[in-house]
Amino acid sequence: MTEQLGYKPIYEIFSRFRASEPEPKGELDHVNAYTLVVAVALSAQATDKGVNRASAELFKIADTPQKMLALGEEGVIEHIKTIGLFRNKAKNVIKLSQMLVDDYDGQVPSSRAALERLPGVGRKTANVVLNMWFKQPTQAVDTHIFRLGNRTGIAKGKDVVAVERAIEDHIPAEFQQHAHHWMILHGRYICKARKPVCANCIISDLCQSEEKTVE
Repeated sequence: MTEQLGYKPIYEIFSRFRASEPEPKGELDHVNAYTLVVAVALSAQATDKGVNRASAELFKIADTPQKMLALGEEGVIEHIKTIGLFRNKAKNVIKLSQMLVDDYDGQVPSSRAALERLPGVGRKTANVVLNMWFKQPTQAVDTHIFRLGNRTGIAKGKDVVAVERAIEDHIPAEFQQHAHHWMILHGRYICKARKPVCANCIISDLCQSEEKTVE
């Protein structure tokens, strides 16, 4: 069974991530805090590439809550119908836009509690927005991070909240700002679910996984 890694190997892992990519970026296209909220909400059960294709034209004409409301639910659907669950997502985009106008003067709030009030915005979405836009060291745990954390021993937990807390508890403070981006990118492109590319992994010698294909 994979064990939780200690301070020294975790420090070395994130030192290597930082050396490889000092300023990792999220892969969802956006132009401001509002379009970031919408993009992350649209990305549930969808790929970032798929969301980017669908949102490219949408954000050209609706980059504020007010413009999105003017476009209307059917107008949103026309732009995002290639994304899974598009009808429900369009409904939530309109609802969250209305709430931003009514309760926050059209501005995206900078607290997790306020963000989680928005329709279609959960803890993960809130953490992405807080991290990427407001530069808070929050940890948005998706399937890639959950898998990577448990498989390698970087951050073990039975659910996403437990993994989030493990990241906060075990990863040194100097890496917290970019931790979730390094982990998402590594999980997405190297430590894949079915066939991890261990031969190209820069932390393979520190990984605790029993599935590891190189030593």
